Amino acid sequence: MTTETIFHSELSAEIFARKITARLGEGQAQLPYEITERLRAARVRALDQRRRESIGMVAHAQASTQIQGGTMTLGGSGNEGGTWWRALISAVPVLALIAGLVVVSDQTERKSLTEVAEVDTALLTDDLPPAAYADPGFIQYLRTSAATAER
Repeated sequence: MTTETIFHSELSAEIFARKITARLGEGQAQLPYEITERLRAARVRALDQRRRESIGMVAHAQASTQIQGGTMTLGGSGNEGGTWWRALISAVPVLALIAGLVVVSDQTERKSLTEVAEVDTALLTDDLPPAAYADPGFIQYLRTSAATAER
């Protein structure tokens, strides 16, 4: 079979499936709720099965693709064993990224806690009560006293 023949047979099967789907959709309004739910569940299972088959075909095509000369393969060298090992190695960069994000988050949290602690310490060890800092007149006093201190 040539690729063109396979394409035409798949296209005709797709057209046939669409016609059946349209015809079944017309009569669905007359069916009881229980039957429509079972049909919906069957459609979902059929679509999942079709999706798994197409993913399997793509994976098989990738595994068997090789560059001429045998020096480099894209999907493996025919040895399908060790997929757990490949998955483990593939997970290492993801784990490193997660660890880096945790470290950055921890550092940021510590920095913000340190800043808050410094402000709290300054407020508690100062001679003025914290309410003085909220007074607009006191803030104006600090501005004018800082301006005269600079001269």
